[in-house]
Amino acid sequence: MRITAVGYAIGKLMQVLAGILLAPLAIGIYDYQHMPLAETISQPEIIGFALASFLCGLFGTILVLTSREGRELQGTKEGYAIVAIGWISLTFWSCIPLFLYFLEQNGVGSFLLSFTDAYFEIMSGYTTTGATILTDIEAVPRSLLLLRALSHWLGGMGIITLAIVVFPSMGVSAYQMFRGEVPGPSKDRLQPRLAQTVSILWGVYGLLTVAETVLLWGGGMGLFEAVCHSFATLATGGFSTENASVAGYHSDYVEWIITLFMYFAGINFLLHFRALRGDFGSMLSNPEFRFYNAVIAVTIVVFTCVLFFGGLDSPETASSQYRHESMTTEDFDAHYQGQAEQVETLYGSFRIASFQALAIITTTGFVTADFDLWPSFLKLFLVLLMFFGGCAGSTGGGMKMVRIMVVLKVAWTSLRKMTQPKLVAPVKLGGEVLPDSRVINVVAFVILFVALTVITAMLMTLFVPDLTTAVACSIATIGNIGPGLAGIGAIENYSWIPIPGKWILVLSMLLGRLEIFTVLVVFRPSVWRK
Repeated sequence: MRITAVGYAIGKLMQVLAGILLAPLAIGIYDYQHMPLAETISQPEIIGFALASFLCGLFGTILVLTSREGRELQGTKEGYAIVAIGWISLTFWSCIPLFLYFLEQNGVGSFLLSFTDAYFEIMSGYTTTGATILTDIEAVPRSLLLLRALSHWLGGMGIITLAIVVFPSMGVSAYQMFRGEVPGPSKDRLQPRLAQTVSILWGVYGLLTVAETVLLWGGGMGLFEAVCHSFATLATGGFSTENASVAGYHSDYVEWIITLFMYFAGINFLLHFRALRGDFGSMLSNPEFRFYNAVIAVTIVVFTCVLFFGGLDSPETASSQYRHESMTTEDFDAHYQGQAEQVETLYGSFRIASFQALAIITTTGFVTADFDLWPSFLKLFLVLLMFFGGCAGSTGGGMKMVRIMVVLKVAWTSLRKMTQPKLVAPVKLGGEVLPDSRVINVVAFVILFVALTVITAMLMTLFVPDLTTAVACSIATIGNIGPGLAGIGAIENYSWIPIPGKWILVLSMLLGRLEIFTVLVVFRPSVWRK
């Protein structure tokens, strides 16, 4: 491992982040323009943004200058280290404004809790998990809400891929960094130069973001809220500016626009690019795209039918579901009645089913319904969908549709060989025979994903009083989904989880976003030997 090569690249990333942090700083200053200058610059988040931007830029420049000789020495190991260490360090710098805000709110004695909550929230943003510790989102300054939204948008496509665009000469490990950060097992290129491919991805990403912003703004949502929700949607993140998430807007139009763009966000962005150039054949013939649509269609039909014909779970069963913030009988009855009214009509059931199906399958995590009140069959269905995720090359989390397809094909082939021992049936995808190395990689990933989910769930049982919540915490974080069931359900949050539990979930989010191997490789001692 060449430490100077890692230091040079991370220094470049810090320089990019230092500039980005000026955007929420500007919003903060604008919002406090009615105050005297002395009061404005004394606000904790303003101090935080200024301090984070300055220190991040300063130390980034120092790293670049002192590690310049390592610029051309980046290799495979360095690429993985840059991605893993880069995400950890960039989260640290980005959480400073939120940390100072929490510290001012909770008091100096809450130093560890405030830092843990700030780091958790920003890591949740960068990894597009959308798990929040905020109990009153609407009371948070807009500058910090923009920081959350920006962390989503940057993390969705990857801040390292952005750095490759800004600094095309990042080093020879740029492709390895690209492989380590962009979700999915296949990394197709459209152009011979990586910087061109990454520029195309960001171009499509930006175009879809602008389109959704305009549509939401035109539908009555404020411009700031439209930008934040577009950032969260295209990144499949789920941070909202409302306490009730998207349900807080009480607008069918807003829900359908976000549903449509969640669908777009779960598709491989290279397929979007080809479709924008008129090549719809590539998209329609792509086996993963067809499987993605089939899963969505089946889910929406099942959810709609069960909700419309069966309704919610019984009030007695639903009220026994564990919640950290318990409701009074009167509040629960009113809440239950409101949720039941949403699915009384076929259209209402279809709308709720469509939104929540896309929110879970693409791992966006927005909510318009309290699915803890749904029948057990649908709740188990939701948990199963949390493992799927979007397509490879999308911003979605989870295992990815293509891996699910490969594992199903391997299982089917193994079943056939049990009755036909001499059968020669290589695993194919879209008519292409997959090499054994790729199949092994996919199976290994799935095994690790499930194993880490189980280990995390077991660890979380030490910190939460409910088994369902512990399991949901594990799946919702490693799958980068956000809301889960029971104590972290649709109308709950993660603020009550003890500090050690939050750090376990921080690692789980990072493992899920960087697809496990990128992080685990860095922990191997042999990687750090010269």
